[in-house]
Amino acid sequence: GRASPPLAALSQVLRLDRSRRTAIVFPLQKLERYLAPGIDTARFRLFQPGLAALQRAEALFRSDRGHPIDYVSSAVRIDHAPPPALPEVCFIGRSNVGKSSLIRALFSLAPELEIRVSKTPGHTKKMNFFKVGKYFTLVDMPGYGYRAPQDFVEMVEAYLQERHNLKRTFLLVDGVAGLQKTDHIAVEMLEEFGIPYVMVLTKIDRASRGLLLKNVLEIQAYVKENTQGCFPQLFLVSSMEFSGVHLLRCFVAHVTGNLPTVEAR
Repeated sequence: GRASPPLAALSQVLRLDRSRRTAIVFPLQKLERYLAPGIDTARFRLFQPGLAALQRAEALFRSDRGHPIDYVSSAVRIDHAPPPALPEVCFIGRSNVGKSSLIRALFSLAPELEIRVSKTPGHTKKMNFFKVGKYFTLVDMPGYGYRAPQDFVEMVEAYLQERHNLKRTFLLVDGVAGLQKTDHIAVEMLEEFGIPYVMVLTKIDRASRGLLLKNVLEIQAYVKENTQGCFPQLFLVSSMEFSGVHLLRCFVAHVTGNLPTVEAR
């Protein structure tokens, strides 16, 4: 297996100075200081776990002999999916949103696990299932948009509607491009099905601070006005710099029922 990249482990992040540490673990909070006075920041801090919860979550994402993290199987139809025995989360987003890169970053402490990342948008054509020990399953869904597989709607809609062990859907949005028309369609689908979901803003290292702030505020306003099933806090991530990855691991552990003590209003 390959070595874990720098900052993949929380112990490495804790060696940084306080400002850099906050930027890596809580990138949304790092943006707060640049907001105009009077802007409500309550939605920036709804999920704010302590160190113990972050460490517990990291342990789930770290493979060892007694806790294997494995690719299970791929499926193009819901009836080909593995049995729904464990709590499950799925990741969806536009082609080229950085979904496979993010999943590889989340699983970077399981270096023997191979997550293919392609430079070609739309590389993922099937639902790919990854089992995290005896705790939960993570599903990498095909990307939507112009490179989506032909049977995308049939495959994904059936999964979302019928997978009774699905605890949360993670909807990835490009941090540079912001919400696109296809993302609005995905939100409408999730709202129509009554699926609980959360929005994740990817590639934040590629966006200027001003653009990132603009996109964050626009998405939070959109979520507030147009959604009922979306968790009010936006999650910001960079798969390159590991910003937000530790927090996202913790949220996944929380929604799959593996962090009983963490507080999330």
